[in-house]
Amino acid sequence: MSTLTPSPAGEGRAPGAETSAPLPGFSQSGKKNKKTATDRFLPRLLMAPAVLTLFLWMIVPLAMTIYFSFVNYNLMQPGDHPFARLENFEYFITDPDFWPAVWNTLLLIGSVIVSTVVLGVLLALLVNEPFPGRGIVRVLLISPFFVMPTVNALLWKHMMMNPIYGVLADLWRFFGAEPVDWLTDVPLLSVIIMVAWQWLPFACLIFITSLQSLDREQMEAARMDGASAVQRFGYLTIPHLARPMAVVIMIEMIFLLSVFAEIAVTTNGGPGNESTNLTYMIFKQSLMNFDVGVASAGALFAVILANIVAAFLIRIIGKNLD
Repeated sequence: MSTLTPSPAGEGRAPGAETSAPLPGFSQSGKKNKKTATDRFLPRLLMAPAVLTLFLWMIVPLAMTIYFSFVNYNLMQPGDHPFARLENFEYFITDPDFWPAVWNTLLLIGSVIVSTVVLGVLLALLVNEPFPGRGIVRVLLISPFFVMPTVNALLWKHMMMNPIYGVLADLWRFFGAEPVDWLTDVPLLSVIIMVAWQWLPFACLIFITSLQSLDREQMEAARMDGASAVQRFGYLTIPHLARPMAVVIMIEMIFLLSVFAEIAVTTNGGPGNESTNLTYMIFKQSLMNFDVGVASAGALFAVILANIVAAFLIRIIGKNLD
């Protein structure tokens, strides 16, 4: 009587009984597939118009700005454009409004970001809890973000901050105090309030969305273990909101570097240069002094400043996005 013994793997099998799948990029016979020139060229050809358009959209204005920053080009004397070397940059940096404008720009950005992040977190926590009419409150809370900057400035200038018939003036009189002429006495603070009011809904919306994914069971377990509301906020809520905070700070930083409408409509950079930022200073050089060369030099300085800020954000804040 014969006994059956297992044969080694692969022995005793009929040829072609089992075939392994070919490796990616290889045919059944083991030969490597070769893409034809058409397969490689067609996707690039289809993408070329969009890439070329985007390239021209960015490069042409930048090239023109660089060119004008190195020539004497005044709209009152449009004929000659002599080469000016670094005179435009020197004139822009030595302008008496330059360093106040840089300081006002940094102060405006920092104040708006801090106020919107802090108030945005508090408001998001407030409206995250269920209560009657929560949907309506959320819609009203987010609506200021869709107001155009010029309309926002006009609302605050005439409805809220007017020292004669403004809402804040009536509030001051109700408490027996003298109304404040906001745009004259504290112009930069007035602009900060306007911009922060418009950007607060954006931060609040991001934080409300993030709080929806907060682990409720973990919060309930911490509460049952005796953790106070402050401890739950510090050890659970804030770490959960770290990534949304980084997103809010990065996006606001990019857009706040170019705040212009609120200043142009309300204070015109004054009194003096107390509310002048870099964007409004470039505007004065280009359209008020008709000096395209100096304005272009200022624009390049603003681009350099924006890249420095972006590099700082990517290294410091962007780590939360990993």
